[in-house]
Amino acid sequence: MSENSEPKAGGSAGLPLEGITVVSLEQAVAAPIATRHLADLGARVIKVERIGEGDFARNYDAAVHGLASHFVWLNRGKESICVDLKATEGVAAVRRLVGEADVVIQNFAPGAAARLGLGADELRRERPELIVVNMTGYGTEGPLRERKAYDMLVQAETGLCSITGTPETATKTGIPTSDIAAGMYALTSIQAALFRRERTGAGATIDVSMFDATVEWLGHPMYLQMYQDTQVQRMGLSHASIAPYDAYPTVDGKILIGVQNDRGWRALVTEVFGRPDLAGHPKFATNILRVQHRAETDAVVAENTRRFETAELDKRLAAAGVPAARLNDMKHLIEHPQLAERDRWREVGTEAGAVRAVLPPMTFSDVEMRMGAVPALGQHTDAVLAELGLTDEQVAGLRAAGIVQ
Repeated sequence: MSENSEPKAGGSAGLPLEGITVVSLEQAVAAPIATRHLADLGARVIKVERIGEGDFARNYDAAVHGLASHFVWLNRGKESICVDLKATEGVAAVRRLVGEADVVIQNFAPGAAARLGLGADELRRERPELIVVNMTGYGTEGPLRERKAYDMLVQAETGLCSITGTPETATKTGIPTSDIAAGMYALTSIQAALFRRERTGAGATIDVSMFDATVEWLGHPMYLQMYQDTQVQRMGLSHASIAPYDAYPTVDGKILIGVQNDRGWRALVTEVFGRPDLAGHPKFATNILRVQHRAETDAVVAENTRRFETAELDKRLAAAGVPAARLNDMKHLIEHPQLAERDRWREVGTEAGAVRAVLPPMTFSDVEMRMGAVPALGQHTDAVLAELGLTDEQVAGLRAAGIVQ
């Protein structure tokens, strides 16, 4: 167990995925976020990278002591080996590595892994108990199968951008939603496949696409369109079906209020605003009425929120049980007492020194998730090849030939 995986009070059964080995032919976000969580949960994750460049996310920026912010976020706790997969000897080394693995995950272009001799059918022919996950942009079939599928493009193609932004401007989300959605479905699929294998011995071939994952997350607006012929409108911070639900002005800023039901409306206007006359108002008494008179509802709420400073109003709303939140930025998130007081910050190692990181969101009562170091490019190549039985001379020969780094 790593120093970041201390048992908690009451004993520990160990990290859930200790003893599981994952080989990942990955880059960018979708596959790396899945495998980082597998590493957090205790799996050994061996990341196969390109000679020279490595995962191209290593070069997105140099924000974290000279390292890329995406890479630091997505790749802690992994081992990095650099292998030339265009060389027969390089593929042979990876095949030997796969021979010791429980899970293989790859997000190459469709068909690329099979052309290298690393396709699911070939790998599982030798080891049917193996779990192989293929991650793609649009799936392994269909008219968009071969298209490049960066996160923004998938958000646009699925229609996510059509419901995100302001009435005037469609936007992508501020985080790579389609990448993360696919990564989370890959993660849950792998865990489900491991559980099934534990019971039956059967492995799995799993396909996860960014397109399908994003479509799943669009269920609500998709059903509105199919059965009501209604396109959800872009409303910024507001909500198409609920009012009041928006950011409202205060003396010194703004606060977001989201009233989900009529009880919440009565609490807002009576307990917070001191305006019981608004509780049964013929334009505001029910959510349906408030949505029909949205502009007037918002105007009444804004008229009353302007009377308070943000901190005071936040306390009043909380005391009344009215859903509300401050409109924070990243600086305020980093300083947020909800993280500090719950001891959510840790440090992880990198080649450039220790960096801060937040504990993974899955919190086990008996053991803390592992938060290993972010690997340097090819840092573990020699050690992993030695585990596979290659001698120092053989590794030196592969390095001299440019097949490993």
